Amino acid sequence: MPRLRTTTSTRTRTGTSTGTRARAALAVGVTLLGTLGLPAVGAGGAQAAVTTLYVDNTAAGCADGGPGSKSVPYCHIAAAAAVAGPGQTVEIARGQYEETDLTVTRSGTAGAPITFRGPSPYEPGYGGSAVIGSSAHPGGGLTVRGARYVVFEYLEVDAAAGRPVVLADGARDVSFTGVSGTGGTGVRITGGSERVRYARAGLWGAQGAAVTVDGGSTGTVVSTNYVVSSVGEDHPAVLVDGAPNTVVVANSTLGSCSPGIVLTGASGGATVENNAVNAGRDIDSPCDTWSYMATGITVAASAVAGTKADYNVVDSRSGGTPYRWAGADYADQPSFTAASGQGAHDFVSPTTFWRGPDRPVNHLIDSADENAPGMLPTDRQGKSQVDDPTLPNTGTGGGTRDRGAQEYLTVGSAYTPAGPVRLLDTREAIGVPSTQAVPAGGTLDLPVTGVAGVPATGVTAVTLTVTATDPTQDGDLTVYPHGQDRPGVSTLNWTGGRTVPNQVTVPVKDGKVSFWNHSGGTVHLIADLAGYYSPKGDLFHQQGPTRLLDTRAPIGVPSAQAVPAFGTLELPVAGVAGVPATGATAVTMNVTVTEPEQDGHLTVYPHGGAAPETSNLNWTAGRTVANLVTVPVKDGKVSFYNRSGGTVHLIADLAGYHSAEGRVAFYPGGPSRIMDTRQSWGRPYYRPAGTVPAWGSLTVFVNGGSYPASATLNITVTEPGAAGHLTAYSGVGPVPDTSTLNFEAGQTVANQAVVPVNPSGNSVVLYNASDAPAHFVVDSSGTESY
Repeated sequence: MPRLRTTTSTRTRTGTSTGTRARAALAVGVTLLGTLGLPAVGAGGAQAAVTTLYVDNTAAGCADGGPGSKSVPYCHIAAAAAVAGPGQTVEIARGQYEETDLTVTRSGTAGAPITFRGPSPYEPGYGGSAVIGSSAHPGGGLTVRGARYVVFEYLEVDAAAGRPVVLADGARDVSFTGVSGTGGTGVRITGGSERVRYARAGLWGAQGAAVTVDGGSTGTVVSTNYVVSSVGEDHPAVLVDGAPNTVVVANSTLGSCSPGIVLTGASGGATVENNAVNAGRDIDSPCDTWSYMATGITVAASAVAGTKADYNVVDSRSGGTPYRWAGADYADQPSFTAASGQGAHDFVSPTTFWRGPDRPVNHLIDSADENAPGMLPTDRQGKSQVDDPTLPNTGTGGGTRDRGAQEYLTVGSAYTPAGPVRLLDTREAIGVPSTQAVPAGGTLDLPVTGVAGVPATGVTAVTLTVTATDPTQDGDLTVYPHGQDRPGVSTLNWTGGRTVPNQVTVPVKDGKVSFWNHSGGTVHLIADLAGYYSPKGDLFHQQGPTRLLDTRAPIGVPSAQAVPAFGTLELPVAGVAGVPATGATAVTMNVTVTEPEQDGHLTVYPHGGAAPETSNLNWTAGRTVANLVTVPVKDGKVSFYNRSGGTVHLIADLAGYHSAEGRVAFYPGGPSRIMDTRQSWGRPYYRPAGTVPAWGSLTVFVNGGSYPASATLNITVTEPGAAGHLTAYSGVGPVPDTSTLNFEAGQTVANQAVVPVNPSGNSVVLYNASDAPAHFVVDSSGTESY
């Protein structure tokens, strides 16, 4: 009997300074400006300067006239800025620093910059930001004037009206990483600044351009930022005015019916690449009467020389002009490219997406120019690139960088057929060091990567046919990711002395999967590999359930005839029941054996070769047994081998097929219990404990994936009052004339099923095709989702 179950980044601010410290900030901001020219602590003396200075206005003993040590930190950032020298790091604790005028003029050197560092939200133990100013008392922002070789990391700035969030004035070789801000006049790089980089930040609510590069500044890099500008024709997300050789790369902009990226004045030699530009109202709404302001990318005639614009995605939903180049407007990418020679890899398409079968292709994913100048090794949150298997890799370099500031991390896996091949047999010392049954309550850990053609890395899940044989007592088996807490689920159930198989798809952790014998006796285990999931491979196409084969009917065979003893049946699957005539690499079917004359087992394998020494389902004479099978397709066919001394009838119901192209990927999860009718359980409605009635249905809510197309479920029937079968389907339309598992009265039996999901409720329906009530238990292993 199956066991009952036992049971885009947010700106966070914490910490406030006292009223006394707030008032003291006013004095400190003024006083320290007069001391910015003083040498660093210990300079010229016998005692060397300390490596790290500390600022923490929440510390009881903080003192601006103190040593800036960890035990006696400064109360204000300005105090540290007044004394920091080359090679020193100023560590700023989380809290709000109401600095009226934080101006940095001291310089580091090329080999020993001065670093100002707040808490990184991407490091363990993050407890909140270091905020310059506050919504109640916005300050003068952060100014760097005339300084060289200074680094700023992970600060937040609340700027007062008319004051910049960040101002780099005549600065050189200065970088801002994760220095985000709200209000004020945004970020400005001016005064002939050279080689300033502003990256990995978020900007909101600037009055005017969110980022401005002007004043003859050269070599500026604006990279990997999320920029939201306010409504207004003169409020672009990024404005480059009279600043040559500026790089604007991998930013995501939301213009709120204002221009996206604008280059004007003598701003030639620029690079505008890999940006996601959205000038719409409320992300995906047209600007209507304001559409004239909602231009995507604008490059004035004075800025065209030497400028490159490519690999950008300009959102088409604002109603504004996607491109304005040298004074001419272009409504689409082909006309823009034909006239300017730019944007050959651009798309005019949505930049925000909700997944689903009818949604447009997301052109941001796996399509960036990885070799563009100013590209950072990771995205705005420090995340590395991932490969979405549902989209081609059309970018440069590795081909999997995404456009915009954020890498799309929620991607699924693709399937590679890799069998059938035996990985485990405790009777034969396959996959284990010796022939020994799994003891009562024992766990067996099986390596599944780096063996039998499975890659050593990158594998997210494997599909196995698992068989329990020679059990000395009744029990059940749990198959789960290695190293994970053992879940309260069951994979297959047995009675003493019986051999029971079940297909299982299980996530892989540390290259292994684990098997737990939940019984008071020993049991031998067999595992045959069907395939594995990774970023590369084939994609699933839900199809059915549809009957492909029934040797009793006949369906799929020329006449009603049982498969003879040790006989082989070849079944065409290509070009049948929605499977394409070419391109299908594997099919998933629910295979049922019925009316077997003798005990035996069945092997399902690719057509054309000899039957391997594996098994997909086992039976005793006279019993009807079902099991899910995923098998490679060869020559458009699959083969069934009856490994018994008697005849047997076969039934096969198609669940779907795999091929190279598709939009649905597998998201492994669990295994986790999502329904148990023996308990008060389940969604989409609260269901009290109780059996599913004869010829009755049960609706089960499916978790996982943003838009699941099908669910991989392990379904168990227990305590049935009569013999019958269960059919799992989407709930749309009539109950299909197929079966998912068969049971006898009083029998507990499990089977994995790949079930189409009803998109209107993210649910599936289980139908009890028997004359008596039964309990159903459902465990999820993941979903095939858009």
